[in-house]
Amino acid sequence: MEAPERNIGLDLVRVTEAAALASTRWLGRGQKEEGDGAAVNAMRLSFNTVPMKGTIIIGEGEKDEAPMLYIGEKVGTGEGSSLDIAVDPIDGTTLLAKGLPNAIAVVGVAPKGSMYIPGHSYYMQKLVVPEAAKDVELDAPMEDTLAKVARAVDKKIEDLVVYLLDRPRNQYLVDAIRKCGARIQMHYHGDIIGALMAASPTSEVDIMMGTGGSPEGVIAACAVKGLGGHMLARLNPQSEAEKKMLLDEGVDLTEILTADTLVKSDDTVFAATGISGGAFLRGVTYPNKDTAITHSLVVRAKTKTTRYIEAHHDLEQLMKISSISY
Repeated sequence: MEAPERNIGLDLVRVTEAAALASTRWLGRGQKEEGDGAAVNAMRLSFNTVPMKGTIIIGEGEKDEAPMLYIGEKVGTGEGSSLDIAVDPIDGTTLLAKGLPNAIAVVGVAPKGSMYIPGHSYYMQKLVVPEAAKDVELDAPMEDTLAKVARAVDKKIEDLVVYLLDRPRNQYLVDAIRKCGARIQMHYHGDIIGALMAASPTSEVDIMMGTGGSPEGVIAACAVKGLGGHMLARLNPQSEAEKKMLLDEGVDLTEILTADTLVKSDDTVFAATGISGGAFLRGVTYPNKDTAITHSLVVRAKTKTTRYIEAHHDLEQLMKISSISY
């Protein structure tokens, strides 16, 4: 595998900033397709400035489904390292449309050939905890998992906070967690930010678990590797059709994946910018008609470095040089 020649983290932050700035104008307007389209367009144009030979591994779908950021599309200037690219211009399009917290724009990169390709897998069971709790097991009884995490973070079980997506498929986890006495933070959407919060030592969330999207799982792994968290996952098809496709392709549905098998490199870079705001990343704000403020983080696994970036943008000047409508 070819290793990146330079840290392109700040270049990637500009990409997620562009998606956030373009899409936040649609906040609370009930038009998630329009908001997503604005983010996709801005992200794609911004990739033109990144010095890399990138290939979209996880994106907006197949070429016939998406005009931009489709799987297999080449992005970057064509100079520099050959990289796998995973994108989600808006993780939480419904959150954006409804004006709810925690919509974010994200990008993860890794050396070419190192990213796990979900293929026809749409759903993945996940467990993300702090690195100190790396002895957890995906199929362990809930009381064992919570006890191990509690010991690792020096808390009582009843003080733990577990991040879950509010879905019927996760109800059995809700019941088990409540039986053990831990607290639950329920979210309508936002798979990736849940993993970020569970892996981050500064977050109030101690554990993220449940079944969410497979592509989001790979993107999250890029961040978890740099934040120092621990991640376990397994493909979890939610329909017989999805299950049959995977079995026909020879996929082992019993295999337990880790951050290291989802991304087989320690040279990952992850960037995220808040769109609608939230407890973990603030959203885009406008102190006046000419200025926007964004809040982002960039995580580099190779150095275990996390940077939080507040950027003040002169919108008129930004539109002049970027040809993107903000």
